[in-house]
Amino acid sequence: MEDNKMVAGKVKKPGKRGRKPAKIDLKAKLERSRQSARECRARKKLRYQYLEELVSSKERAICALREELEMYKQWCSAMDQGKIPSEIKALLTGDEQKIPQSSGGTKASKNGKNSSTGGSTAQS
Repeated sequence: MEDNKMVAGKVKKPGKRGRKPAKIDLKAKLERSRQSARECRARKKLRYQYLEELVSSKERAICALREELEMYKQWCSAMDQGKIPSEIKALLTGDEQKIPQSSGGTKASKNGKNSSTGGSTAQS
């Protein structure tokens, strides 16, 4: 054991233990690394596409809600002036065929349909 060296109280043998990597292993390791990087970029691209689609759908929803809010504001200002909008008249009288179809008016007609048809029954 004259070859062994004492380092921090441990006996250290000369040379490395285990298998020495061959050049083939190095090439395989590089190829695996490249393949992993390609897959990572592909996953990143898909993730960004998903997020962009999510953002655009949320933006469309926001625009639709803004239009609906604007419609309700117009209805309120018309009622403040003493006028009753035709959409509200149609909802109150139950004439739902007279309601013009608009992007924001679909929710109002659904709500009106529930309140006009179920007006005589008890609602929870």
